[in-house]
Amino acid sequence: MSESINTQKEVPELGFWRDPAKRAWVWQGLVIAALALLIYIVVDNTVTNMAARGLASGFGFLNTSSGFGIITHPFVDYAETSDYFTVFLVGLVNTLMVAIIGCILALALGFVVGIARLSSNWLVRKVATFYVELFRNLPLLLQILFWYGAVLKPLPGPRELHTAGDSVFFSVNNRGVIFAEPITGDGFEMVWYAFFAAIVLTLIVRYFARIRQMRTGAQFPVFLTGLGLIIGLPLIAFFAAGSPLSFAPAEMSRFALSGGVTIIPELVALLFALVIYTAAFIAEIVRAGIQAVSHGQTEAASALGIKPNHRMRLVVVPQAMRVIVPPLTSQFLNLTKNSSLATAIAYPDLFAVFAGTTLNQTGQAVEIMAMTLGVYLTLSLLTSGFMNWYNSRIKLVER
Repeated sequence: MSESINTQKEVPELGFWRDPAKRAWVWQGLVIAALALLIYIVVDNTVTNMAARGLASGFGFLNTSSGFGIITHPFVDYAETSDYFTVFLVGLVNTLMVAIIGCILALALGFVVGIARLSSNWLVRKVATFYVELFRNLPLLLQILFWYGAVLKPLPGPRELHTAGDSVFFSVNNRGVIFAEPITGDGFEMVWYAFFAAIVLTLIVRYFARIRQMRTGAQFPVFLTGLGLIIGLPLIAFFAAGSPLSFAPAEMSRFALSGGVTIIPELVALLFALVIYTAAFIAEIVRAGIQAVSHGQTEAASALGIKPNHRMRLVVVPQAMRVIVPPLTSQFLNLTKNSSLATAIAYPDLFAVFAGTTLNQTGQAVEIMAMTLGVYLTLSLLTSGFMNWYNSRIKLVER
């Protein structure tokens, strides 16, 4: 009997430079060392130049009094004697306000225009097309200046609209939108409790309505029910608490309008321009996402007798969102970063009051620009993170 002989040869060990994994580590190490050297050179050059020019460094300037006024500072107690850190907070709040409100309004308007672009009505479709082609092809800065300088500024002043001693509950003039200030009394917190309770109840109704629909196929009017809860419960609590709300109107004195709540024209013009401009791009994203859904899905929904509005909301749009969300993220990021153009109309956002006025007064260019860049980077990363999380929630789950 012949014995089987194992003739398998041992694989010789590769040399260091022939091993792809080891070569990869070497190249990555070289790249990291080069980046570290570059950063060191930049930092050393900056510190040397600042020392040669006698420029101070550090963040101690944030505790120094600013000495200038800001036309609007919602949610932040600010005066000319406030420090530069408070200036930073005012600019941050104003930037966040524009970014959040702008993204919500642009999304709503973009969806409406995008769906209108696919309407079977010829007039609606052409008007939506004209809107998209007009506003997305005009420079954003030009649109901001148009809304501010050609639409809002030429409005008549308060003295031309009101006489001395008038109580003004609502007014639109070249100083902005002015309305009476709401003043809450004792017991108004019950209205807030009722409002949040209504939101929770709406979510519960939505959850059980979805379970009921999955079991029986019958739909429940969740939107109307939720709307009734969110409006009805706070109203009941409001009247039960004795209507603890009053209004303090603005008063027109001999020289100026004082009191009330004012939405400055700079904010209105900036929001108008950002929302209208960004919504034109979102509309095209929505149109492309809807058209990416197979036409057979629409035909199947029609064959089942689903109403057109339910077909769009329950069948088409949920599938289109998988195509819409990734480019939609870019538009939200663009709107947030484009808000820095507010400096052209003197709206006190972060870039205008902190990277502008504060930088000119203190000369702390490195620290101020680092903080400003850090804020915009953080906002962009938070927006991207939220949209990526939402995208992962709606993506197709494969077996």
